[in-house]
Amino acid sequence: MANNTVEIIQDSLHALLDDKTFLPDLKGEAREKAFTSLVSILSTPNHVNKSFLRIALKNGSVVRIPSFRVQHNNILGPYKGGIRFHETVSEDEVVNLASLMTLKNALHEVPFGGGKGGVVINPRDFGDKDLYLICKKYVQYFSDILGPDKDIPAPDVGTSAREMDWMMGEYKSIRPGESYRGSFTGKSVENGGSLGRREATGKGVYYTFRYLLYNFVNEQEKWLSERENIFAKTALSLKEKSLSLAVQGFGNVGSVAALAAYQCNHLNNKIVAVSDRNVTLYNSDGLDISNLVKFVTDQNGDLPTTEEQLKHADVKATIMDRDKVLTADVDVLFLAALENQIHRENMKEIKSPIIVEGANAPVTTEADDFLSEKGVIIIPDILANAGGVIVSYFEWLQGRETQFYSEEEVISKLYEKMQVTFDTVLPQFFGDPFPLRQNCYIHAVMKLSTILYRQGKLY
Repeated sequence: MANNTVEIIQDSLHALLDDKTFLPDLKGEAREKAFTSLVSILSTPNHVNKSFLRIALKNGSVVRIPSFRVQHNNILGPYKGGIRFHETVSEDEVVNLASLMTLKNALHEVPFGGGKGGVVINPRDFGDKDLYLICKKYVQYFSDILGPDKDIPAPDVGTSAREMDWMMGEYKSIRPGESYRGSFTGKSVENGGSLGRREATGKGVYYTFRYLLYNFVNEQEKWLSERENIFAKTALSLKEKSLSLAVQGFGNVGSVAALAAYQCNHLNNKIVAVSDRNVTLYNSDGLDISNLVKFVTDQNGDLPTTEEQLKHADVKATIMDRDKVLTADVDVLFLAALENQIHRENMKEIKSPIIVEGANAPVTTEADDFLSEKGVIIIPDILANAGGVIVSYFEWLQGRETQFYSEEEVISKLYEKMQVTFDTVLPQFFGDPFPLRQNCYIHAVMKLSTILYRQGKLY
């Protein structure tokens, strides 16, 4: 399992056990028992819900489709996490992602727990009517455990506002007279969704990088130069440089992050490579991201794959194999596709000194360790791609209050909330030997452990 959160939770608790300033009331044998309880609670989900959806397809056949809803932990609030439609979805993957959501919400002080859902299909293989039935059946099968104060799904890989609209509509039908607006987030604006929600994750991913290299490094340059820290040296080496960027994945996250970089006037950066499931496009002088976004929007959601399509898109680029983006000689690599993209077989070919995880768990634990030892700064998923769940929280609040923010207010609130987290973890990261991922996990685990202890859950 890529970037196994269970292992990192256990490592984080092991590091905290000897920190006597953390939960100082717990001493000796009582402390060891409490930490044993914490390992058990945080490394396992509360519930693993699994069902086979019975779907009568438009072509007349009946299929049974595996589906999951994992609820990891709700000590901070209702379970929260996306539903992905993908042919490789597995129970282990969904459990891992649900635990990551618990930690992500704790890190960013979002009052939700961690959940995740999955349906084992390739949505491209189904028509709209069949996908609508799959969404309805998912809600029907799991309706008892879903709800605005229980478990609140959102879009993920293979799903969008359309699927959330369908699902909320079915939830409303099943539970007439009950509160329903907050039962799903990531909905269309017309259906009670939040302005800025679709762009939130991608904008947050780029903002994470921009804040690190523009705001934090500029403000803390003197302090960083005094650090005997390999990551501080990496950050400072890029401070005055004209930066080349590559983006793997040109979907909702990658295309928005790329466009944010393209439009950024704070950093001197250019996108020289982008990729999707079919192709990598490369131009050392920089790609016209606005034209690429327009082409992808107007077409089937795919990047140009032929010279004719490039001409139609008015984009100058060299067409390359889709995986070439990973090993491109660039300063920053944004990973916005799927899990397990950088691993044992390709980790030695990675040239980027900064990697930003827009996707969940795109770097395996082994590759993470290898690259971190070389001084590569990996801005982890738990920190970088939290924009979606943060704005989902804003959407949930707006639905309860039936008062809605402007898009500018949403993005401003998003950046403010993320900045609070950055200002907590970045000084620790550059001040001690732990990689940034471990710093984020330790901070999240501290938050969860404190609440579990205060609520008497460790006895």
